[in-house]
Amino acid sequence: MSPDERRDGVFLEDEALRDGLQMEARRFSLEEKLEIFHLLRRAGLPRIQVGAFVHPAVVPQMADTDELIRRIGASPGTVISALVLNDKGLERALACGVGHVNMSVSVSDTHSRKNARCPAAEALASMTELISRALAAGLDVQGGLQCAFGCVYEGPVAQEAVLAGVEAMARAGARDVSLADTTGMATPLSIRRLVGRVRQAVPEVRVSLHLHDTRGLGLANMFSGYEAGVRAFDVCAGGLGGCPFVKGAAGNVPTEDAVHMFEAMGIPTGIDLAEVCRAAALLEEKLERPLPGRMQRVLKHAGSC
Repeated sequence: MSPDERRDGVFLEDEALRDGLQMEARRFSLEEKLEIFHLLRRAGLPRIQVGAFVHPAVVPQMADTDELIRRIGASPGTVISALVLNDKGLERALACGVGHVNMSVSVSDTHSRKNARCPAAEALASMTELISRALAAGLDVQGGLQCAFGCVYEGPVAQEAVLAGVEAMARAGARDVSLADTTGMATPLSIRRLVGRVRQAVPEVRVSLHLHDTRGLGLANMFSGYEAGVRAFDVCAGGLGGCPFVKGAAGNVPTEDAVHMFEAMGIPTGIDLAEVCRAAALLEEKLERPLPGRMQRVLKHAGSC
């Protein structure tokens, strides 16, 4: 089911296997990743981002993304997605048979140089060309703009830069663009303002949000986005996540907490909360530490998880 088909509810994409694991020193085996994937799929996540086509020396945890996608194979009812950042990544995506890719760049020049090793303007020009190629090859593409709400190195990011990035991706053919609060600097007010401007300026593009909970505003920002008309959000089971190129980066909004928030307000997600909590509990067990997500502990103490 696509975000467009969830007019009365929300579309949540779990990224625990990608954003969630990329910062972890403990290497997860293919079997462990498959176990987590099947728990998330059983929970009813409509889309799961399982990895990234990046250089293994930079992000070792993602080295087996190609094989993981091949091992997953057909997954009726669940879209398998992966992150693509460059030409080589697109080649790998096409070779392993993934059907959906996120193709993102940073609007912060400093973050872009750290993350993509090139200036933001150059990265955007290269990515729009890659988006066109991916669409022509038959892939379902979601564009993405990192640091859309601020950069720890440069401070506030101009809304005009974000608008220009969305417009460039739309010209390349992208009809779905994610605005990422990579540094966790967004507030409910800045979410509402930027989402409103983007939706007004580029109405043909579906806006989704990728939010980090670095400063404790993840859920508040998510609901602000919902009130501004956003219906698709990225989440991570347990609240794992963070960017290797952002100082002090913290995890994403926990999947289980987002499911609880929306469902408690009568906004359907189509996701089984208890099953998501099982995935979060497994991640805690593997990592041998408590994770930020709250609902896993709530249900555990209530005897439901």
